[in-house]
Amino acid sequence: MSGAIYPDLADRPVLITGGGSGIGASIVAAFAHQGARVGFLELSATAAQATIEACGSARHAPLARVLDLRDIAATKAAIADLAAALGPFRALINNAGDDARHAWSEVTPELWDDRFAVNVRHQFFCAQAVAPAMRQAGGGAIVNLGSISWMFGAAGLIAYTTAKSAIAGLTKSLARELGADGIRVNAIAPGMIWTEKQATRAGSDFAAKRDAYLARQCIKEPLDAADIARMALWLASDESRRVAGQTFIVDGGVM
Repeated sequence: MSGAIYPDLADRPVLITGGGSGIGASIVAAFAHQGARVGFLELSATAAQATIEACGSARHAPLARVLDLRDIAATKAAIADLAAALGPFRALINNAGDDARHAWSEVTPELWDDRFAVNVRHQFFCAQAVAPAMRQAGGGAIVNLGSISWMFGAAGLIAYTTAKSAIAGLTKSLARELGADGIRVNAIAPGMIWTEKQATRAGSDFAAKRDAYLARQCIKEPLDAADIARMALWLASDESRRVAGQTFIVDGGVM
């Protein structure tokens, strides 16, 4: 990925969740090629290995731990393990999530709770896990991944959109809780990123659906995962040192 170089990110320990594919894999690669010491959490061992291999030219090979982020105890143990290998994390990118479709009339309490566990709960507990060492190291940055889907009331995934709307509040409150410790908390709300998963979901209608979405954008070019990674780099860098509690919309101008 071409773009700006942030010298302060070189050798900085960075933790990324959901780093095996899509936006997460792009974020891992972006930080690795800045020279950061990247650790990431991923559900799929195969996807994790593919991300590591894609970063072969980086100064430091990323380290991965394979787990289900719904298991908070395992998540905290993996974070501690990665920090022991890489150093206290100075940046956390809470990327992991899943926008699986579901009819609102068929949502059960179990599905509702699961969608919150997959899309928002781990963001809080990952922040809770890294904040003490981040404070002791002199501060850092936490970047939460939200979505614009709730902003325009997307249909067909109501538990996901509700969970993603909660990330705006989580970001505001964590920014207030942690700001005095030199920890900046912000969020990114992506628009439609045409990852392999989204293209597969669109199927034979991919071109038509992409063109219809482009018609809603001010900028008539498809977004890709690297667009989100660039924003994550800036928010993790000291270049954004006076920015906190904000949600940055990266959607080509849909909203």
